[in-house]
Amino acid sequence: MPSPERGGASALDVLIVSLGSTGGLRVADAQLAESMRRAGASVSVAAPASPSRRLRTLALVDLAWARAVRRAAVLELARLRPRAVIYSSTTAALLWPRVGAIRFDATSAGNRPGRHGLWQRPVERLRLGEASLLLPWSDAAMLEAPVSARRGDRVLVLPVAVESSAPGPSAVRSASGPGARDIAAVTYAANPSKKGLDRVLAAWRRVRVDPEELVIAGVSAQELRRSGFLRAGEPGVRVVGPLETRDYRALLRRARVFVCAPRREDYGIAQLEALADGCLLVSTPAAGPYAALPIARALDPRLVADDLAVALRCALDDPAAGYAEHALEALLPFGREAVDRLVADELLPRLLA
Repeated sequence: MPSPERGGASALDVLIVSLGSTGGLRVADAQLAESMRRAGASVSVAAPASPSRRLRTLALVDLAWARAVRRAAVLELARLRPRAVIYSSTTAALLWPRVGAIRFDATSAGNRPGRHGLWQRPVERLRLGEASLLLPWSDAAMLEAPVSARRGDRVLVLPVAVESSAPGPSAVRSASGPGARDIAAVTYAANPSKKGLDRVLAAWRRVRVDPEELVIAGVSAQELRRSGFLRAGEPGVRVVGPLETRDYRALLRRARVFVCAPRREDYGIAQLEALADGCLLVSTPAAGPYAALPIARALDPRLVADDLAVALRCALDDPAAGYAEHALEALLPFGREAVDRLVADELLPRLLA
């Protein structure tokens, strides 16, 4: 999709104004940019500097990020003069300098209750109403948006692409035979309290059988000991800390089960990646637009339960036949080809109309 000429130079098609406060958001922005480039559009990403001060409330944290995003957006808008702008998250759009589309995994209306979203919720409601296009990661994310924001034909569900990191038979190899999965369970706990790591550990302590091992990724052992989540020298638990994407996905390919107990899940990229890499997903039900939850229930309802210990033992001792293969089928709408078709056939024509 070629850009029109402006003053003798090619104008940028799309500027993605990134929030980038988490690894998942950064991956989503990079994926979207590459997908639009594959469709022929010119794309740039404006990334803010992370606020340096530690702030005590979520309301102040969001304000600091929104101000940082605005500074980055103003500079890039003046320099690049894009035809269209996508703000990545409702937080990135709160103080926007120019109207654009908003892509989001969740809304402040959903994940900033009470005083945590005192100023964000009313401003978000205004921005969602003004946006040229709304790009929720899931249908469930849109359901948490104010009713007034759902009017008209402005909504296009645009998931984050998730695929197996090892295409072919190795992605779904079993727990026995050559290349067997040698790790009983993995969990991702970059935000231990929100991810419910205390509940995961409590369940693991109840049902672990020697020599089974739970591997915790995304957070350091020092932080877990300091915050009281982990006992020193606890048997059957290994903490590997934050990992590069390649190393983390390799870990998933060795695990039989991915276990989690989130108190709220705004999307659940880690769970989708685990399914893509052949893990059984054991989870408690959770509030929020948890994209993997209906998939996990359809694959094996025994593994989605408030009694996490029972579900975990069930997954380890009695895995459903064909689970990994069925998971890959369920993830086809999240594949790169499916997302690329959405971007080329629906997003760019509407965004650049």
